[in-house]
Amino acid sequence: MTAAIEHVDDVYPTRLEEGFSTLPRQDKVVWGTAADGPMDQPTLDSYDERGYLTVPDLITPEEVAELRAELHRLSNDPETRADERTIIEPASKEVRSIFEVHRTSDLIARLAADPRVVGRARQVLGSDVYIHQSRINFKPGFGGGDFYWHSDFETWHAEDGLPRMRTVSISISLTDNHSFNGPLMIMPGTHRTYVSCGGATPEDNYKSSLVMQGAGTPDQETITKMADTYGIDVLAGAAGSAIMFDCNCMHGSNGNITPYPRSNVFLVFNSVENTAVAPFSAPAPRPEFIGARDFTPVG
Repeated sequence: MTAAIEHVDDVYPTRLEEGFSTLPRQDKVVWGTAADGPMDQPTLDSYDERGYLTVPDLITPEEVAELRAELHRLSNDPETRADERTIIEPASKEVRSIFEVHRTSDLIARLAADPRVVGRARQVLGSDVYIHQSRINFKPGFGGGDFYWHSDFETWHAEDGLPRMRTVSISISLTDNHSFNGPLMIMPGTHRTYVSCGGATPEDNYKSSLVMQGAGTPDQETITKMADTYGIDVLAGAAGSAIMFDCNCMHGSNGNITPYPRSNVFLVFNSVENTAVAPFSAPAPRPEFIGARDFTPVG
């Protein structure tokens, strides 16, 4: 099912000539209740307050082993490496990310539709959901690249056309995430403040931003103020655990110079009541393998 592309009021303007600014969030964070899914009310309340939650042992060790083998297969397959959906680190030539993996891997498609996963997304968003984006992230030892501070929603709004903040990401760890091998870092509470960025979106910006972010990243002054206000949580966790976080959380990760690789399956669920329209701050939408235009509910 593909919805008609039309424009709606822009309550989250960004990529403006006047530069960077901050705006209060206009949307709820949690749309469902404890009766709607596997999480109890204190867990939902914590997510509402902090913008993220951790789920220990979301999948079993056996499932982790299966998925690791799948990641190894995909990252070493010549056709996959040559596909435009695969992003290669420019220096090391290692695979950085593989997008739209729920379409190219039956194993990951089953994971995305698993009630342990999609049930949590439905509960937080209070509706059926579809996959706006899926990818595998790799951070090999001795050179896995960093992901600079950003809010996913700013890009998904500006370049994909998601109208409102009704989207959740679930990152499932397939390796142990230590404090030292480039784990996810989040500024808790920043999901309630939207950072409007300066500067126009370059044409085909995705071709460079997937390797090194530029347009849509906050200025250093804003990042510093947010870090001083909210602090930074470093989200270490064992393989098989997961992190759920709101689309507007300010987050990033360091590079990995340790011998210990870090990899995860990253699934982005959007409410079927918040489907993409024309991009708000870009000349054209990004390709569908990055921002879906098929809004068929999952699970």
